[in-house]
Amino acid sequence: MGFLQTSKSRLGIAGQLLGFFWRGKRWWLVPMIVMLLGLGVFIILAQSSAIAPFIYTLF
Repeated sequence: MGFLQTSKSRLGIAGQLLGFFWRGKRWWLVPMIVMLLGLGVFIILAQSSAIAPFIYTLF
């Protein structure tokens, strides 16, 4: 339990969200949220780069 408290204090809001999922037995939602955040970051970074035309093939 010490690891959870330490990581919660270091991560701020994200740590509180992870703590909520863990306490509420919703830890299975964490991979889905990580994938959605990763996809969002990927789309934002790819908008102004040379790989932007290749993203259209994904959707």
